[in-house]
Amino acid sequence: MKIKRGDNVLITLGKDRGKKGKIEHVFQKKREVLVSGINIYKRHLKARSESQPGGIVEITKPLSVSKVVLICPKCNQQTRVGYKITGKEKMRICRKCKETI
Repeated sequence: MKIKRGDNVLITLGKDRGKKGKIEHVFQKKREVLVSGINIYKRHLKARSESQPGGIVEITKPLSVSKVVLICPKCNQQTRVGYKITGKEKMRICRKCKETI
């Protein structure tokens, strides 16, 4: 997958379209990412015990990778990711400014 944890992304589809956030977790097999502060839903929880009261809790649900686009840290534009192989290293590059990400 071309997107990694810690990357800044822009949301392109859904209720949070146009918002920016940082990737917290990547689910490789499902091809989904968890973006902080994006795709928040409310969940009603039943009380389990005295120490765990019930109530309405906000949870962050993962987004499909196809709904996010990477923001280049150098040129600060949304971009696709390319690869550049030098020796034994494989580095990600920005397709617009050709800088390493």
